[in-house]
Amino acid sequence: MIVASLIFIVTLVFVIWQPRGLQIGTTAIIGAIVALLLGVVNFEDVIAVTNIVWDATLAFIGIIILSMVLDEIGFFEWAALKMAKFSNGNGIKMFVYSILLGAFVSALFANDGAALILTPILLAKMRILNLNTKTIVAFLLAGGFISDSASLPFVFSNLTNIVTANYFNIGFIEYFLNMIIPFIVSVAVSIGFLWLLLRKDIPKSVDISLLKEPKSVIKNMNLFYFSWLFLGILLSAYFIGDAYDLPISIFALGGAIIFLIIATILKAVKPKHIIKEAPWQVVWFSIGLYIVVYGLKNAGLTDYLTIILKDLALRGDTIAIIGTGFISAFLSAIMNNMPTVMIMDIALHDIPNQALAYANIIGCNLGPKMTPFGSLATLLWLHVLAKKGVKIGFWEYSKFGLIITPPVLLLVLLAV
Repeated sequence: MIVASLIFIVTLVFVIWQPRGLQIGTTAIIGAIVALLLGVVNFEDVIAVTNIVWDATLAFIGIIILSMVLDEIGFFEWAALKMAKFSNGNGIKMFVYSILLGAFVSALFANDGAALILTPILLAKMRILNLNTKTIVAFLLAGGFISDSASLPFVFSNLTNIVTANYFNIGFIEYFLNMIIPFIVSVAVSIGFLWLLLRKDIPKSVDISLLKEPKSVIKNMNLFYFSWLFLGILLSAYFIGDAYDLPISIFALGGAIIFLIIATILKAVKPKHIIKEAPWQVVWFSIGLYIVVYGLKNAGLTDYLTIILKDLALRGDTIAIIGTGFISAFLSAIMNNMPTVMIMDIALHDIPNQALAYANIIGCNLGPKMTPFGSLATLLWLHVLAKKGVKIGFWEYSKFGLIITPPVLLLVLLAV
């Protein structure tokens, strides 16, 4: 247990710290190799982990590639400008609409897609609008929070969703039907609490005449119109594929490749740039970190969790769901949601209550917002902001996250 825990802690510290540009995937693979060499895991464990995460990882890569192509043609910038124009210069409406836009992007293009692509676009628009620093930070905090809190409705909306759905053999349609109400509650409650917490920094009016017309940012109008049809077909394909029990990555990655080829033929994007910039490090991060986590499972950590979760399961559904969700949330906040979701899935394996699997997902999606290092999406979000000259400190972020996350999490878990 001590060796496995030390390997995990050191690996996680380096993933968060990233000294001298050491990338997260490289760190995770080094941690996995050390775990393998020290006998914390074996090659059979590596194969087991790969079987668990391959679909989630490839699906994630596909979603990000699709998002990057759409970003290249101006899809998300158009959406951000359209959102601003809809507000008619009303600061409160713009705040709410920006959160709804973040929820839309997070649901359809994953929470990491929202962090990577939408954040710099919104930041650029807010600077054009000459908003003060406090207002910009308020909008960014709201956008960062909704990227995770809205990543619930579809299996592909978050890596944690895919991993858990695959682990418990939850179909695409079954997952959607069980999570659509928690998603709606999460978005509605998030808007309410975000407004209460940040309202003093939201201006009453904004001069939207400073912004471009939405259509002016579209680089290929034919591909832009086609993209709406393509997204509709792709979403339908997920539901159809569920009937044949097909892996979600077939549609996520396959759809992304098809759209990339179409965009290349129309000379709307440069495929080499898209492929080069795709987050391949996430592949190694997923596999490597999960191997390290499997060492904790081998050392018996999940056994202790199983005892606690079984006790909760005996106390009725409401207590079991809330308890499971908050355990996942606090573990995610402390040690990142990627390892947490796997540890919790393993611990829940022999408990015959699938509602707890959904509670685990919600806890792992919302809980990370309590700390800056709780999720990959938050780390990416902070990295993007730092590159753009906006620095949000550890305590400033944690204070915000610790205030807003628990009440939102409680209400969403009750919606299960």
